[in-house]
Parts: sequence; structure tokens; C-alpha cells
Amino acid sequence: MPDRSFKAVVLDLFDTLVKWEPERLPLMEWQGRTIHTTMPWVFPKLEARLGDKFERNKFIEVYSAVVEEIGVERERDGIEVTCTERFARTLRRLMPAPDDELYRFAEELTRAHMAGVRAVTFAPPARAAAVRRIAPYYRLGLLSNFDDAQCGREVLNDTGVAHLFEAVIISAEVALRKPNPRIYHQILDMLQLEPHQVLFVGDTPREDVMGPAQIGMHTAWISKDAKPLPEGIPAPRFQLADLAELPEILGV
Repeated sequence: MPDRSFKAVVLDLFDTLVKWEPERLPLMEWQGRTIHTTMPWVFPKLEARLGDKFERNKFIEVYSAVVEEIGVERERDGIEVTCTERFARTLRRLMPAPDDELYRFAEELTRAHMAGVRAVTFAPPARAAAVRRIAPYYRLGLLSNFDDAQCGREVLNDTGVAHLFEAVIISAEVALRKPNPRIYHQILDMLQLEPHQVLFVGDTPREDVMGPAQIGMHTAWISKDAKPLPEGIPAPRFQLADLAELPEILGV
């Protein structure tokens, strides 16, 4: 019998519903390391725009500094900073141009970058099947930390089960990130439910277990390799290795 102690299930997106495989991205050498990155798809646009003034190493150096800066802001303030903003801040330090022009070009770079992300992201069939199995019994929501709303929605649509979710928030749309309590309350407002009526399912202990638990949601942790939860993270109601296990756990 279905577990009736909650009315809705809210899923995380990346590495919960969908799997992204960065090892399929192109390789690039940087500071003596070989890394997988979308930059080989971004560089041609920068070269076309900047010509001889474009220096790959300088761009990566500035871009990396901006990434670190944004990481501090996200952690400190619980906010989302979009991918377009990340490119715009980088461009502002490298080329003189009006802000509206910078942002148009930053959006062009974002689309190239996100096309690469989307190309290596997919929903394993068993996970999509799990969503279909629980949908008749629970209302469904999705809450994802992701810095581009368009790509986040595209990735969700690619799963073939997007139509089953009645409430969806991509963090870039609301300028907040898990574990900021405000973003969980927003998904609850969309569902018009109380925290105790919702099971939150995700793979990251801080964002998908501690955050929702702190406002009173039930939680299910996708532990993958079954490492212990970090100290200070409350025990989830359920622990599973993959989303595909959720229907059986819920009794549907």
C-alpha cells in the first residue's frame, strides 16, 4: 500500500532524476591538468568577437576568479547567480563595452555552454519509469539548484516526464539556492501544502536532506555509494541508492 504520511514528492534534478556525465565533454589543458569542459565550444565565439585580443589563458584565469567569487556569494547569501551573469562579469573585466552589449554576448556564450551541458545529461530509463510509477499516488514537484533556467527546463523536458510535475523551480528563476529556507517555502506555496505533507528526494546531504528537514519536510537521501552522512546532517526518513528504488520504498 502507498505510504500516505505525505501527499507530494519533490525531486532534485541533477544526479537525482537526471544523470550528467562531464567525462563526455571535450578535454582541455589548464595549469598542467587535463580537464573536461565546455570551453572548447565557447572559445570560437570569443575568438570571433575579440579577434587577436582574445587570450585563452587570460580568459580562463579571469573566469576562474569570477567562479570563485560567485561561489562565495552563493554560500554567504543563499542566492543563485546565473551563468549569464558569470560570463558578463568575466567579459566586463576583459573588454570595454556597454552593459547591454556585454549581457547579449554573455547570453550567447551561455547558450553555447549550456548546449554542451544538455548534450551530456539524460534521464536513465529506470528513473523516468520510477516517476511514472509514483505519479498516480503523489503530487509531484521539482526543485533544482541550477544557474540557467532555460537549460534546466530543457533538461527536464528531455526526460519525457516533465508533464507529471505540477510545481517546478529552477534556482536561476528565483535568485535563491538550496539550502536557503525561502526556496523550499516557495515550492510549498506552489503546491499549497505544509512541510510535513511533502517528501523531498535528492542526492546532496546539505541541500536535499538538511535543508528540507529544517523546515519540517520528510526526506529521502540518494546515497549512491552509501557513504555515511556528514556530521550534523539529520537522518533521512529513507535512504536509497538510486531514484529507481523509490516506488518500492513507497509501496507503489
